[in-house]
Amino acid sequence: MSQQPEYTEWQQLMALVERAAKTGQHEMLLTMLMTADERDALIARVNIFSELMKGELSQRQISQMLGVGIATITRGSNELKSCSEEDKKVLDSLIKQPEA
Repeated sequence: MSQQPEYTEWQQLMALVERAAKTGQHEMLLTMLMTADERDALIARVNIFSELMKGELSQRQISQMLGVGIATITRGSNELKSCSEEDKKVLDSLIKQPEA
């Protein structure tokens, strides 16, 4: 009998995070799932999107400000380019409303 992992799809993971959020356990779940470095990388990624959407700084300036490589900024820029305008508006709205 071959064993299979329970989570094999991105949507399964998103459903897990949604369940955790509904019970107020999302912070605990995400903290346990990610290392400190991964959490820092995720924070940097949000800041990359935020700065790219503001459009006030060059990619090089964003790289220097956030202490990440220019390739990381370029990957974020390419991801934004592949998003629909509607998704960009939603992302922008979400990012502009920090709750902490």
